[in-house]
Amino acid sequence: MSQYKLLVRSANQVVTVRNNGVRVVRGKDMQAVDVIDEDDNDGINILINKSGKIEFVGKNSKFEEKYKNITVDVEIDATGKCVIPGLVDAHTHPVWAGDRVHEFAMKLAGATYMDVHTAGGGINFTVEHTRAASEDLLYTGLKQRLLNMISTGTTTVECKSGYGLEVDTEVKMLEVIDRASKEIPITISSTFLGAHSVPRGKTPEEATNDVISVQLPKIVKLMSDGLLKVDNIDVFCEKGVFDVDQSKRILVAGKDAGLQINFHGDELNPLEGAEMGAELGALAISHLEEISEQGIRAMVEAGSIGVVLPTTAYILRIKPPPVRLMIDSGMAVALGSDYNPNAHCSSMPMVMHLACVLMHMSMPEALIAATLNAAAALGLAETHGSIEVGKYGDLVVIGANRWEHLIYQLGSHDKLIDCVIRHGDIVYQRV
Repeated sequence: MSQYKLLVRSANQVVTVRNNGVRVVRGKDMQAVDVIDEDDNDGINILINKSGKIEFVGKNSKFEEKYKNITVDVEIDATGKCVIPGLVDAHTHPVWAGDRVHEFAMKLAGATYMDVHTAGGGINFTVEHTRAASEDLLYTGLKQRLLNMISTGTTTVECKSGYGLEVDTEVKMLEVIDRASKEIPITISSTFLGAHSVPRGKTPEEATNDVISVQLPKIVKLMSDGLLKVDNIDVFCEKGVFDVDQSKRILVAGKDAGLQINFHGDELNPLEGAEMGAELGALAISHLEEISEQGIRAMVEAGSIGVVLPTTAYILRIKPPPVRLMIDSGMAVALGSDYNPNAHCSSMPMVMHLACVLMHMSMPEALIAATLNAAAALGLAETHGSIEVGKYGDLVVIGANRWEHLIYQLGSHDKLIDCVIRHGDIVYQRV
């Protein structure tokens, strides 16, 4: 039996992101990533042990001094190539049934998000189809979407429920996510989003009470019985959906149940959701297109991470969040694809490119936001998000001599990514 699971040998460049134990990168510290470059034909090696964790990162000369006559299951020759951490997608809605391609035509004709919502489309359209779908149908769709994400370099992803809006379908969605976490080679952070929209026939207040008094207790019981794993609580805090007070009550109930607060705030209207979330000690707040300067200050002081979603602003043709101000003010910013029937993009390389062009992020800022900070937004930065000894061996091997090509070459990730590694196992390899 071999001693080690995987050896990546002789890489031209390895982007560790951070190699000093830092677990989240804030503000202007996001301007640079930690990189090990080959010099004098002395390439970089990464050794992953049988537990799937990184045991060595460094120059081949140091490796040869330390490791003599070892055996490995798999060896990858990375000569002339570069390696980055596995990408982390901090915000997705990947469990659903039904097709909303017709809504894209409506948006192109000028309809706003809320126009589509009011006309019976949007979330409620997907809710109708998801409620009617079997668990196996939902799982089949989720599996293909997750495999697509893996092929674009994602090794860790946040997955939300939220297309049930009543207890049975919300539980069904969370069980599908739980099954995927056990059967598909990707790390999943599971989020309960029973407050994604107000279901037909209910008022926002009635929907709030249903989430707190019916849905959440059922989910907590399944968790306590060891039948379900859920990590985060979410709510769509928005005008015409759940107001700040209702959102706060839902988030507090989730926090009291042991869930991390990670929610939609200040997307379409400036409701001071960021201030409310900061007050509750939210781990992360997503969207933030309409965040105020006071909200930015509150999140910085609370240490809450801002998860920005370039595809949302792009597809809805709305102004992007003030990311430059957020970073310059000292906030830790993470990235997510917001993958859902409205924003049909599962590629984090594409998301990073859009973040640079639409939100004026630099490439180092985008990579940090899509790796270490995205892991921190999910409470996973102790074990994910950077290439460091002791962390899981989640890697992307890129067929280029500099890592920036993955962002620079728009839409070319399928030609650039040679292989994707999770916990030391090759989970995708370009043919």
